[in-house]
Amino acid sequence: MTKEDRDRADARFNKAARAANDAKIVKSDRDVTTKAVLDNMARLKALRLAREAAEPARAPAAKKARAKSPKKSAEKAPALADWLAGQQSGGRRT
Repeated sequence: MTKEDRDRADARFNKAARAANDAKIVKSDRDVTTKAVLDNMARLKALRLAREAAEPARAPAAKKARAKSPKKSAEKAPALADWLAGQQSGGRRT
């Protein structure tokens, strides 16, 4: 093995070692960020629950009854054959 071959092998090894080290650093940063987000979510949830516990209980809102619209209840839809005949007489082809 020549000195040039050894240097090339060392360069490859060092490059792989740096990449592995960089991956560990990135993973560590991501873990720290994830932990910070989860801690913040837990803190906010605890504050929300404490605020809700301190408030007096609210009465449930009453639902409004819908008034029935007399639009189509009095009308009856035409039969399909009548509708198709009307479409053909109106100049439509199906």
